[in-house]
Amino acid sequence: MIKGGFKGNLLRVNLTTKEVKSEALNEEWAQKYLGGRGYGTRLLLEEIDPKVDPLSEENKVIFATGPLDGTLAPSSGRTMVITKGPLNGAIACSNAGGHFGPALKHAGYDMIVVEGKSAEPVYIWINKGKVEIRSAKEIWGKLADESDELIRGQTHPLAETMTIGPAGEKLSRISSVMFNGHRASGRTGVGAAVGSKNLKGIAVRGNEDTTVADPEAFMKAIYKARDILSKDAFAGQGAAMLGTAMLVNVINGVGAFPTHNAQDAYFPEANKISGETLREKNLIRNEGCAECPIACGRVTVVKSGPYKGSIGGGPEYESVWSFGAMCGVSDLDAVISANHLCDKYGIDTISMGSTVACAMELYEKGYMPKEDAPFELRFGSGEAMLKAVELACKQEGDFGKLLAQGSYRLAEHYGHPELSMSAKKQEFPAYDPRAIKGMGLEYATSNRGACHVRGYGTAVEVLGDADQYAYEGKAAIIKTLQDLTAALDSSGICLFTTFGLSANELAEMVSTATGFSIDAQEFMKIGERIWNIEKLFNLKAGFTRKDDTLPPRILSEPIKTGPSKGHVEDLGKMLDEYYQLRGWNKDSVPTDEKLKALEVQILK
Repeated sequence: MIKGGFKGNLLRVNLTTKEVKSEALNEEWAQKYLGGRGYGTRLLLEEIDPKVDPLSEENKVIFATGPLDGTLAPSSGRTMVITKGPLNGAIACSNAGGHFGPALKHAGYDMIVVEGKSAEPVYIWINKGKVEIRSAKEIWGKLADESDELIRGQTHPLAETMTIGPAGEKLSRISSVMFNGHRASGRTGVGAAVGSKNLKGIAVRGNEDTTVADPEAFMKAIYKARDILSKDAFAGQGAAMLGTAMLVNVINGVGAFPTHNAQDAYFPEANKISGETLREKNLIRNEGCAECPIACGRVTVVKSGPYKGSIGGGPEYESVWSFGAMCGVSDLDAVISANHLCDKYGIDTISMGSTVACAMELYEKGYMPKEDAPFELRFGSGEAMLKAVELACKQEGDFGKLLAQGSYRLAEHYGHPELSMSAKKQEFPAYDPRAIKGMGLEYATSNRGACHVRGYGTAVEVLGDADQYAYEGKAAIIKTLQDLTAALDSSGICLFTTFGLSANELAEMVSTATGFSIDAQEFMKIGERIWNIEKLFNLKAGFTRKDDTLPPRILSEPIKTGPSKGHVEDLGKMLDEYYQLRGWNKDSVPTDEKLKALEVQILK
């Protein structure tokens, strides 16, 4: 029985019929999968055919919270967007911080299931349990931050919002969902899934408390967790001072900072785009999510030069890298402006920057006809990078439309898909797998495509005690971290808490909030269960072992310069061991014995 943490209600909105209804949560699923990512994935697997076209009316989009959302747990402001991903057809779960998740709980719901397709643009207004589907005709076409303001103006000034920008409306496969105008669920093209339903946004407001099962024990667990986080070098000090961009000099310093479309992994001008330089030149203030003691978010402005006046959230480390080193650009003002532009149009900064870098290599090597590009696409040009981003955001011309679909489709169009630095067609983030071996395994096996937050091996391999160049033991490390983050995402709190907190502290908060009997071992088992049902979704969608791989460049071209010079990634030294540890066969299919042990009763 659910005793706390959850509201116990799921809101279902059918945009075709305009039917709105509240349903009780499945208590068995809540115990097995918690909320957020786990429950949402289980529900999606139950209700859609994984082979469905992700942009069709038959796909569904689920906005899900976890049992710690809306409580006093540290960094408990995450919202998950779960759907079949438009970028690659895999299971998609993209999360964002802010305050939307807690607001949804305060309004009386744990999650929203959006199905069908509206005949015209609409948004959903949830106010203290009352739900309306309203016309968004006058808002359609507006930027994400403008849409946030307009929707709050029509609902309540203190409402929390989800919106998409023009990129999602035009079905860009790298478009994002934006919360409060600048917090992005950026990966897998979830913005296109929302846009395909003619849904411009959701506004939420409520005043219900989220009760917990054992208030006294829960508060003890919270105080303990906050104390640990306050003493952690990353969560308690570095992230607050420099934001996530503190990693620029750290990762470049170990030779793992991909540059020039990963033709190398060391960027000599990294300090010009570092967190230290960002703080000195462009920072307005720090910003934190709900109940966050870390406050790693940045609000920045370009103060002078050709991009003067650009203001907004971020950029995060990944965005600094993708528009900076990946494109060979050391002009921080151009990088910041590109990030702000992507937030306004609702487009994933990781995929966008990597797609521009891919275009630059295609252009410079002569694989792209010069007449296809409206200007010279040269590595190192901040002006060219920003112009390309603008073309993609606005989808201007054939080239802009092509850029908006991501690097894989771009490179494939020009006959060189190997120049897309992606796994399962999703661009990989700012850690070169040739220099951080476990990250290569993490990218290759990630259920949603290349990703750094489906495990974050870097925390152990670079910021921890493991040898970044070793293969031994990495399969076990990555599996453990993948399971941990799956359960964490389902609880409703932020990945950055794991820099200080272990499964013991996380399980203690979840168990005292919900009343479920969850210790560290059970918490990890929940994560493993979630990972396996995501895998089942992908298998049903048509993915096989051959999709668990990396670009040829990463597997065969050595890093040219820097501390990791000469290294390539040998995925074969880890993959079979990883499958064995997972209890999967050599074709990457979970065995009947593994599914039985995890109490997963789904036909393969």
